[in-house]
Amino acid sequence: MIPFIVISTTYIEFLTYHVSNFINFPAAIMKEIMKKILPYFCVLILMTSCKNDDVIVPQCTEVTNIQSSNITFNSVSLSWTDANASASFSIEYGISGFLPGTGTLVSSTTPNLDLSGLLANTPYDIYVQSVCSTTNLGMQSNVFSFLTLPPLVVPQFLPNLSDLNIYMGDLEDLTPTVYAFNYELTTPLFTDYSNKQRLIMLPLGQSMQFIDDGFPEFPDGTVISKTFYYNIDDRDESLGKTIIETRLLIKMNGSWELGNYHWNSDQSDAVLATDAVNLPVSYIDEEGESIDIDYVIPSQQDCFTCHSNAGNETPIGPRLRTMNLNNQLQELIDLNYLAGVADVSSISKLPDWTDASNYGREERARAYFDVNCAHCHSVGGFCEIQSTLRLQYETAFDDTNIFNQRFSILNRMQEYIQGFSMPLIGTTRVHTEGYALIESYLNSL
Repeated sequence: MIPFIVISTTYIEFLTYHVSNFINFPAAIMKEIMKKILPYFCVLILMTSCKNDDVIVPQCTEVTNIQSSNITFNSVSLSWTDANASASFSIEYGISGFLPGTGTLVSSTTPNLDLSGLLANTPYDIYVQSVCSTTNLGMQSNVFSFLTLPPLVVPQFLPNLSDLNIYMGDLEDLTPTVYAFNYELTTPLFTDYSNKQRLIMLPLGQSMQFIDDGFPEFPDGTVISKTFYYNIDDRDESLGKTIIETRLLIKMNGSWELGNYHWNSDQSDAVLATDAVNLPVSYIDEEGESIDIDYVIPSQQDCFTCHSNAGNETPIGPRLRTMNLNNQLQELIDLNYLAGVADVSSISKLPDWTDASNYGREERARAYFDVNCAHCHSVGGFCEIQSTLRLQYETAFDDTNIFNQRFSILNRMQEYIQGFSMPLIGTTRVHTEGYALIESYLNSL
């Protein structure tokens, strides 16, 4: 600012002399002109100087409304709201609890940012600060936190089950990874009254492709698991469980491969094994009766015997018609896990063998045969040569040979004799309820 200007005669004469010489104008006349206009010129200078001194630069404001989206196991997309006319942003992040100034610094010229290279299943804190200039910074934002997703499932037979990332937290809780689909079957396979947890885990971003009511086309990298366990007391599941084994099917290079993990006694992990193991198990059933079972974990070869067709390893349970219950197929479509079909009503449903209200005796008995027996008693199955029985649900009755073999079926199901009773593998006792249905059905023929 110019606080005061003294307009002296000498100063006027000085200006008059130089201006008159420059424009070749009489000095006397120019002197009078300068006396009149110079005060106005000085006032103009004074006003301009004051105006420039009064300009106030707005304080850079704090960002608000920080949000996260597209969170994966190693990345996240961040965005926030900024009210500044023009600003860049300084972002600091690190594992939750880090002290500001010790984290990782990045910058952005827009109110959004994609971070990658993060650790899986890890909580992170983030701070954002607006930068309007090097001397004009906004307040640092409040801390914003997010959690990355668990690590991806590993589609390999590694030594320990925990290495495959199928479960989150303590393994004994059997809490599936977020990448797993937990499914049930309309009619499940009988295995000495054990409980089973069934999971399908697809490679990230890929889908099963619909073919028909049977198996979909699974992409390479698919992992199918089935975990067998007994509740300590079926009347109160909160008392815990005894986990026996986890059987895996992994699709690699267009073919399925089998593996079996045996759980340790403290239920902290399971180990890949190939040999059969006899394991005594005790539990209390729903009627309060104490049950003792000599459970047999099958060998690698035993698994192949049932899970094979024409020499190729294959799943047994997860056909679409067998999973068609409790809106599961629609869930698979909604999650983009199943593609190629829009209307699940076009997919048939295998009957529930226990549902006498909605299905007839023959439908239920044929469904029971389909799940428990047909994988061996079918074209390409293990018993194709040894037996004329063809027990797939869709096989016409006259082509099944059920009537001709009805007495043999009853004989092999009514009591357990190792190496003779049916099913040949996977059971050590008679399925009382299942046998009652089959006996009633065969006697009605």
